[in-house]
Amino acid sequence: MKLAFSSNAFKKTSLEEALDVIAHVGYPGIEIMVDVPHAYPPHMPHQRIIDLKSKIADYRMEVSNLNAFTLFAVGDTYHPSWIEKDPARRQQRIEHTVNAIALAKDLGAKTISLQPGGPLVNISRSEGLELYSEGLQRVLVLAKQAGVILMVEPEPGLLIQTSDECVDFLKQVNHPNLKMNCDLGHFYCVGEDPAAVLRRHAEWIGHVHLEDIAANRVHQHLIPGRGAMDFSAIFAALKTIDWKGWVTVELYPYETTAQQAAQEAFDFLQKYI
Repeated sequence: MKLAFSSNAFKKTSLEEALDVIAHVGYPGIEIMVDVPHAYPPHMPHQRIIDLKSKIADYRMEVSNLNAFTLFAVGDTYHPSWIEKDPARRQQRIEHTVNAIALAKDLGAKTISLQPGGPLVNISRSEGLELYSEGLQRVLVLAKQAGVILMVEPEPGLLIQTSDECVDFLKQVNHPNLKMNCDLGHFYCVGEDPAAVLRRHAEWIGHVHLEDIAANRVHQHLIPGRGAMDFSAIFAALKTIDWKGWVTVELYPYETTAQQAAQEAFDFLQKYI
């Protein structure tokens, strides 16, 4: 397995500056935030993409994943979502994903993580699932053409929260370019055993997000080693399923101490990698 760090912890710096730090710490991979202030596609002219790709190659690194969950450029963490009542707002989310697919192709990224529909606001869960499926069907054709895997990332409090809900949805959509972004902290928050999720749903996993969570299971990302998650069990499960893909550390709450957080996480995880 390969270890990466998400640029979304470095929202107070440019993407290029974040890459410098992540490379200096020693991570072989970087997950890129496809949003302001990093790689929002309308802010990524062709030459910047070429220069970024060259810089990543010079560091002998790879892009572990494109993170297209948030959309601060035109909204916030969750909005516009895939399941807005307003079709124009849903279209913004779809267009953003189309642009992320093009960026992934240009950068050589193989996966893009997506929000799991969004928050249920004035609609039923069944209606939300239908809208999410309809939206994904509109972009999966392009993902297949580009050779990119789109990934639903379950999150507490949103349309899809648990691993079983996610896999049920993936089976319903039934597309080879749609998988699960397996955020292990999120599963811990909703009462699941992350190691058991890895073993039970290995075939559906396209990428792994990693962070720690406190014993109270409140959704607050912590540096690995500072919470209550069982990393010995998690990495044993990853080895059991013969995971050869990326494990990306995602610590977006640490934007004022991003470099220290990246270093502490890297040092802690060495005994497991």
